[in-house]
Amino acid sequence: MSTLFSRRFALGLAASLVLAGPALAQQNQVIRIGVSPGPHAEILEKVKPIAARKGLDLKIIEFSDYVVPNQALAAGELEANSFQNQPYLDNQVKDRGFKLVSVGLTVNFPLGIYSSKYKSWAEVPDGATVAIQNDPTNGGRSLLLLQDKGAIKLKDGVGFKPSVADIVSNPKKLKIIEIEAAQTPRSLADVAAAAINTNYAVDAKIEPTSAILREDPKGPYVNLIAVREADKDKPWVKALLDSYHTPEVKAFVAERFKGSVLAGW
Repeated sequence: MSTLFSRRFALGLAASLVLAGPALAQQNQVIRIGVSPGPHAEILEKVKPIAARKGLDLKIIEFSDYVVPNQALAAGELEANSFQNQPYLDNQVKDRGFKLVSVGLTVNFPLGIYSSKYKSWAEVPDGATVAIQNDPTNGGRSLLLLQDKGAIKLKDGVGFKPSVADIVSNPKKLKIIEIEAAQTPRSLADVAAAAINTNYAVDAKIEPTSAILREDPKGPYVNLIAVREADKDKPWVKALLDSYHTPEVKAFVAERFKGSVLAGW
C-alpha cells in the first residue's frame, strides 16, 4: 500500500506542477515600455532578460515619433517610456500638462548633421538648405550645434530651445527648414544636409560617425526613463532601473554602438 500511495502521490505532485507551470510563468509583473526604433529598442531587449530575473516581464513597444510615447504613458497605455532627454520631457510636461517624471538616466546620443552630397561641412555651399527637427527641443538642439560649430549665431539667453527666429547671424545664408524628426533621414536626398537624431540615423542604416558636424557629448541631453508621477516610487521602477544600470548593459552599449551611443549612468 505504501508503494501504491507513493506512486499516486508522485503522480499527483507531478500533475500539480504541470498545471501550476503556466501560472508560475505569469507571475512576473508586466511592464509595457515605449521606445523609439533603433538603439533604445535594442538596449531594452538586452535589459529584458535581466529584468525577468528581477520579476519584471518587459513588453517593448516601438513608436515611430516623439509625441505618442508620452501621450500613451500619460493615458495609462504604458508603464514607462525610454526615448527622450530632460529638456524634451520638460517641454512636453509644460505644453501638454502630462504628470510624467524622469526616474533615471539611460544613454546619450550625440546629435549629428549629415549629408549625402558633401563629405565635410566646408563643402556645403552658400544658400544651401539644411533640415532640422520641427519640435522645439530637438530643433533647438540642432541650432545650438550649428552655433557651436560656427555656422550661425543665436540671440543671447535663448537657453536650450532656440528657434529659427532667434538666428542673428547666418554667414552662409543657409535656408533652414523644419520637418518631423522621424523624416530627417529621408530628407537627405532633397537637402544639402540634415540634423538627424542618432536613433533615427541608426534605424536608417546611416553610420553615426559619418556626420559632417557632430555634437560634443555634453549638456542635458542624456536620455531617461519616464513614468507617471504616481508610479515613481513603486518597487518595479527600482527593479527596472537596476536592470538597466548593469555592467552587462553598459558593455553591450559600448560594443554594439562603438561610441555613437554612450552610457549615461
